[in-house]
Amino acid sequence: MSRAPHPGAWWLWAVALATVAGRTTNPVLLGLVIAVAGLVAVTCRDDTPWADSYGVFLKFGLVVLGVRVLFHVVLGGVGGPTTLVALPEVPLPDWARGIRLGGPVSAEGLVFALCQGLQLATLLCCVGAANALANAKRLLRTLPAALYEVSVAVVVAMTVAPQLVASARSVRRARALRGDAPRGVRAVKVLMAPVLEDAFDRSLVLAAAMDSRGYGRNAGLPAPARALTGALVLGGLAGLCVGAYGLLDSTAPALVGVPVLVLGAALAVAGLWTGSRRVRRSRYRPDTWGPRELLIIASGAVAALATLVAPAHLGGAALVPSTVPLEVPTLPLLPALGLLCALAPVLTVRRKTP
Repeated sequence: MSRAPHPGAWWLWAVALATVAGRTTNPVLLGLVIAVAGLVAVTCRDDTPWADSYGVFLKFGLVVLGVRVLFHVVLGGVGGPTTLVALPEVPLPDWARGIRLGGPVSAEGLVFALCQGLQLATLLCCVGAANALANAKRLLRTLPAALYEVSVAVVVAMTVAPQLVASARSVRRARALRGDAPRGVRAVKVLMAPVLEDAFDRSLVLAAAMDSRGYGRNAGLPAPARALTGALVLGGLAGLCVGAYGLLDSTAPALVGVPVLVLGAALAVAGLWTGSRRVRRSRYRPDTWGPRELLIIASGAVAALATLVAPAHLGGAALVPSTVPLEVPTLPLLPALGLLCALAPVLTVRRKTP
């Protein structure tokens, strides 16, 4: 039985797909991102309790899409000359100028809301694919020792959705064995309480297990050493933020860009190095990076780069289609080819068979 790929590789791959989704509102390209993430999640997932997370995030994305459209219909937004329906409008006082309740709903504004809602749903699908493919507990073992207190909280938060999926599956199976298989709205009412209770019990057991193994403790490090580590890490993060802002803002001074970014990265690395000396770990079967992990990351990076550097004649102009006036969205050539490259993990990673 082959070892599953490193969980960090799956998260980097999902972040690359999320980068593609964040750069476009083209519904055709967003649909391709959802299809690629879903195909890889279904094909490469292991037989684990969190393997069905993608379906849950997909349904949640549909709810977000519906809520975004509902907000546009009720509260308004982008307008246009093509009026589909005129709802009764509630008059508001002068201090609420710029906000409306009801009124005309245009086709241009409705399409704009659909594209924005689909973008949010696609981002959720990328996160769902990472949850279905990556083992959060394995990811905790690979994070730097300097961040292990924070990483425990992050990993516990990341396991909420998988725990809910596993709890829902076990509760539905138990009720089906008793001859009661509720569906629709009744299923939500009947299953919500036991699913939440079981998920909370699982989280408490995980937290107790981590506490018994010493996670989240300062390991007797002197206060000056802890202060130095915190100052280095916080200074590095601040430098990275300021440097990134300097690179994105064309009006910022030249010294605020690359120099501050390099200084912030150096401080962050120094903080992680000094902090890692206070925590000693022993790893059984350590997770290593191999050709499969590099292929997974490279396939996602190709998709992101193809979207970021796509020129106008190769699809760059079609990333954000116009809604006023309305135009039929086309499939951007270069970003679409990059997304097809993101399917490379399907060729090398096989699902484990019992």
